[in-house]
Amino acid sequence: MAPLIYSGLLSIIITLSALLQPPCAAHINACRSFCGNITIDYPFGLQQGCGHPGFRDLLFCMNDMLMFHISSGSYRVLEIDYAYKALTLHDLHLSTCETIVLGGKGNGFDVEPWRGPYLAPDSDNVFMLIGCSARSPLFQGFPEKHLPCRNVSGMGCEEYYRCPAWSLLGAQRIGSQGSVYGSGPPECCALPFEAVKSINLSRLECEGYSSAYSIAPLRMEGPGDWTYGIRVKYSIQSNSDEFCRACEATGGTCGYGGDGIRQLCIGFRIDQGRKRKMELDEYINRSASDLLICTG
Repeated sequence: MAPLIYSGLLSIIITLSALLQPPCAAHINACRSFCGNITIDYPFGLQQGCGHPGFRDLLFCMNDMLMFHISSGSYRVLEIDYAYKALTLHDLHLSTCETIVLGGKGNGFDVEPWRGPYLAPDSDNVFMLIGCSARSPLFQGFPEKHLPCRNVSGMGCEEYYRCPAWSLLGAQRIGSQGSVYGSGPPECCALPFEAVKSINLSRLECEGYSSAYSIAPLRMEGPGDWTYGIRVKYSIQSNSDEFCRACEATGGTCGYGGDGIRQLCIGFRIDQGRKRKMELDEYINRSASDLLICTG
């Protein structure tokens, strides 16, 4: 009798699981979504628990506009390039060739320390800092003719000074260092992100900034042809990639738990009454809550 009772209870539990859990395909589609014309796929996610935990609470969809939020501010996402693992961002107060925005309004680019391993501007992205004070950390410890400013991928302030926006400011280039408005530090200082690790206008005592990037092998003739924006590379650890591939092989999709740290496999299928095995050491001792079990 006991075996019959156990068998009956097991049948009821499996039936209830099938009824209460959403279909796998439906849940996977909930993680792989769209905002406007941009596809949101792993390692990103819009819903809580979707994507890689290193990118949690990063992207938001507002009126079909995809927004990217970090400690320095919010940016509009223009593109996610999954092949090259890069995002293209736009800051409303970013200076371009036509307009220079002063008053310290720009976001710059500064990520939370815990996000540092996952996000950083591309090495071919130039940041041009405008109107920085002589007291700026940029110029401390450098002799007058050995400033840290330099071109990045053929883009820099020497070319940027040719933009019509500078004429609108009434600025004239003065001196071999490209200074304007007289002596002192240059009115524009071009740097790669790695040189300062954080583009924080307040901390660097700068009035504004511009950012442009180069996508090899394209070569732009001048600043009017540059692509203005912030090109950010993203990365995840190789073991996370392995976990995600193993998860997808089971018919699941990658996500993370309520602690915002642990990776989960969402939509782990039951295949003809047997769970497919995921051979991942860190998940050997997982609890039942680590898996969203769906019927396949």
